[in-house]
Amino acid sequence: MLTLDLTRSRRGGETLTEQIVAGIAALVDRRALRAGSALPSVRRFAQQHGISTFTVAEAYGRLTALGYLAARAGSGYTVAHRHAPAGGMRAPQWEAPGLNAAWLLSDVFADHSVPIKAGAGWLPGDWLNEEGLHQAMRAAARVPAAQVSGYGQPYGYAPLREHIAAGLGQYGIPMQAQQVVLTQGATQALDLVVRTLLRTGDTVLVEAPCYCNLLQILRIAGLRVVGVPRTAAGLDTDALEDAIRTHAPRALFVNTVLQNPTGASLTSMNAFRVLQLAEQHRLLVVEDDIYRELAPAGSPMLAAMDGLSQVVYVNGFSKTITPSLRVGYLAASADLAKAFTRTKMAVGLTSSEVTERLVYSVLTSGHYGRHVAALAERLRAQQDRVTEKMEAHGLEVLLRPEGGMFAWARVRDALPDGLPMTGNRLATLALEHGIWLAPGSYFEPEETDSPWIRFNVATGDAPQLWEFFDNLAGRQRAVRAA
Repeated sequence: MLTLDLTRSRRGGETLTEQIVAGIAALVDRRALRAGSALPSVRRFAQQHGISTFTVAEAYGRLTALGYLAARAGSGYTVAHRHAPAGGMRAPQWEAPGLNAAWLLSDVFADHSVPIKAGAGWLPGDWLNEEGLHQAMRAAARVPAAQVSGYGQPYGYAPLREHIAAGLGQYGIPMQAQQVVLTQGATQALDLVVRTLLRTGDTVLVEAPCYCNLLQILRIAGLRVVGVPRTAAGLDTDALEDAIRTHAPRALFVNTVLQNPTGASLTSMNAFRVLQLAEQHRLLVVEDDIYRELAPAGSPMLAAMDGLSQVVYVNGFSKTITPSLRVGYLAASADLAKAFTRTKMAVGLTSSEVTERLVYSVLTSGHYGRHVAALAERLRAQQDRVTEKMEAHGLEVLLRPEGGMFAWARVRDALPDGLPMTGNRLATLALEHGIWLAPGSYFEPEETDSPWIRFNVATGDAPQLWEFFDNLAGRQRAVRAA
């Protein structure tokens, strides 16, 4: 039986996943585990150690990517045969992937060769609601096949839409289920808004910085994108008003609370002014509110303040349940919801009723509220821990967010070669050490090489991350001394 000495206290800052990877890698390196030896199944290993199957699966995946394990369908995981090259030469070392738009947009999601994804946009597997997911999967397995044999309802699974409408009603938005359209994640919801309401050549306003995938959606659609500076208090409303008067935009896209990438939230005063300008200039506001459930109670919601008059509301469950279920939604007036549904059917037919049933089961199981409350509190504590570490390691932090996943920071000093520190240069240097940082350029409408970088605080405990910044600071001090 393979037994590792794991601790939930995160010895030395290591997550459970990192402990498993390091432990098995060490056993293989010293040949305590021989090539071809079978490892316990994911479920068995999890049971033996009393941990999540998601944690074990993530660790096995990393070990496979690093060449320690081999996975075969139906045979589970075995220790890989790591042959030395002919002539006794050493095997080639790991090489960092190229930091370009294609890798950041798609390959990063599947690239397990980078051990520390400090810039990731998702939570680690062992932060997820495993109990609720397992209960939902068991319930789904009992659904008669005849009930899921068709394409499903174009608007999406009705009980889930009714549940969402009732939940939004608690925020003060009186609405019906026919005003909710389920989508394949919040990103598809944004795409449906663009396809339905905007045309090539239209001008839209976005935050600068803003959600990176939104920028790709807008560029593919051939839209003219104008950035409005995002501050710690929200949008720069003077710049917003100037942009509206100068560019006559059709729409404004905004992350209201715990914004990606800065972690900032709109103040109530800022939210009121944004809506005031939108109404005055007949500007559509698309509110991406994916982090709502992780935000402090009472945080402003544009859709609630506006009553879905000028606002189209976007949300989903990737941050509180799991990204892999791909369930999001749009909430809008009944006429707009109907138009969004027509577009949805035209470009991809219905969304998956199976995954929508799973999400509905999780939401109504009784575990969800407790899980979200615990997750939000854990992220608030982690924000404090990681932002303190950033400041202690010479990083300037834009603000200390009131929870959520992200922090926005920059290195104050120049690189050891004396040239200015930019996000792209820092991210490239970090990637050579097996650390992925998300550079600010990825979130800028003009792809400007910003000095800022995005940190995911949930992945910010890896000792190697802070060793990297310690070494960088030491090299900077040596340059200054010289």
